[in-house]
Amino acid sequence: MERGFVRSHRDLEVYELAFEAAMRIFELSKKFPVEERYSLSDQMRRSSRSVCANLGEAWRKRRYEAAFIAKLSDSEAEATETQVWLEFAVKCGYLTPETGQELFRRYDQILGKLVNLINNSNKWCLSPKK
Repeated sequence: MERGFVRSHRDLEVYELAFEAAMRIFELSKKFPVEERYSLSDQMRRSSRSVCANLGEAWRKRRYEAAFIAKLSDSEAEATETQVWLEFAVKCGYLTPETGQELFRRYDQILGKLVNLINNSNKWCLSPKK
């Protein structure tokens, strides 16, 4: 999405991708065994949702470039954590290897976009008022 048309974090392509991925994980994790409810299912849901939540927080902290980057870095860490949980879900047989790979690649795409935001943070941060 073009920067000029971004009015909130919800308008960021990376946010849209992360939200869709988190919702997909939510739907898929409903089929995990009951004994995983408070472990793997919960961890995957939390980390995938945290990618979005940290993006929202980062957006509101654009006045301070260091704070913006810190929240984007938190989002990046949560995306990577989600990839780890996806690997476990595949190894445990809760997700097919194809579904796991598809979601893993989606998070690689999300990570790339987060790194791009971090590397170009000065273009996204608000200018100090004079």
